[in-house]
Amino acid sequence: MTIRVLLVDDQPLLRTGFRMILEAEQDIAVVGEAGDGQQALEQVRALQPDVVLMDIRMPRMDGVEATRHISGPDKDGPAKVLVLTTFDLDEYVVEALRAGASGFLLKDAPAQELVQAIRVVAGGDAMLAPSITRRLLDKYAEKLPTGEEPVPETLHTLTEREVEVLKLVARGLSNAEIAADLFVSETTVKTHVGHVLTKLGLRDRVQAAVYAYESGLVRPGGH
Repeated sequence: MTIRVLLVDDQPLLRTGFRMILEAEQDIAVVGEAGDGQQALEQVRALQPDVVLMDIRMPRMDGVEATRHISGPDKDGPAKVLVLTTFDLDEYVVEALRAGASGFLLKDAPAQELVQAIRVVAGGDAMLAPSITRRLLDKYAEKLPTGEEPVPETLHTLTEREVEVLKLVARGLSNAEIAADLFVSETTVKTHVGHVLTKLGLRDRVQAAVYAYESGLVRPGGH
């Protein structure tokens, strides 16, 4: 199956570079390009890509707003957004993740990492280590709710074990690490993570980690 990719960046030279890297792969096709968020939305509607490679800082409409329109909470279209950023801890990245992005990648990442990221995101997974998510959320904790807000009703749908698993996901542990921590098999952990995502209506581990912080289940800097 060919992964259809839309490139969104306000620098034509960067788009050309990304296109050359991606078109060398047999399972990836670049179906279009856009120079700003507004154009990106038009192209998503017209071209129906599987993955949108999204720059953050752009004229007319930035990548965060465009991401919200493409894959926000009320959107169920097929396109997944992979955000590109110049800095490892960009304050906009947290906003992009909350807006529905499936992950982020540094613009200077090796070519093979870019290709792998697109495959991972197209497959429905998140493309960033949960530990990076946690660093981002900790760093920009002041942008998040204080944790004094009422616990969302959806949290009550989880079993005690599922809540434990969600906390560990938010702390940045991998499935293998969670399995070791809870003395269960990795397969069991995968099942629990799947149940958590389904019950809470979340797309992937990234959104689960964000949810854990926003619901007050996990405190920034704490456990």
